[in-house]
Amino acid sequence: MAESGGLRRAYGALLAEVDAGGFGPAPEGQLSAEQIVAHLVANDELMIQATEALLAGSPFAYYEVEEDIHRPQLDALAAEQGGLRGLTALLHTTSDRLCGLVDQLGLAAETPVETHLREGFDLIVDESLPWSRTLDLHTRVHLPKHQAQLQMLRA
Repeated sequence: MAESGGLRRAYGALLAEVDAGGFGPAPEGQLSAEQIVAHLVANDELMIQATEALLAGSPFAYYEVEEDIHRPQLDALAAEQGGLRGLTALLHTTSDRLCGLVDQLGLAAETPVETHLREGFDLIVDESLPWSRTLDLHTRVHLPKHQAQLQMLRA
């Protein structure tokens, strides 16, 4: 059974970091603050889709995200949203929406979801997992990892 308390706290800490601002340029080969927030928005959208599928009673859902592959898409999303400020507003919305959906899941949270997740060397998943487990990884590993990246970008 999933509930969004821990997820909301993880997003709260991450969004406080984003809202604090003051980010410098990214080191060579690293994501910029704008790209990190765009990645999180895109990731939220994928997680929302999978959660909505489970809420609709689908016996199967699919979730795939790879951190480094989609930089052109991240940059396009950033441009579309008007940069970091627009992306941050959107992240507040998508994270809140995801948490609200998670609160509705109940036993559907245990539905297996085909999960393909590659975030550097820290987080590699390529298997069917109960959605509650993927949400837990997002809460305990994925969001804190990006929060730490943002902290390191602060000049």
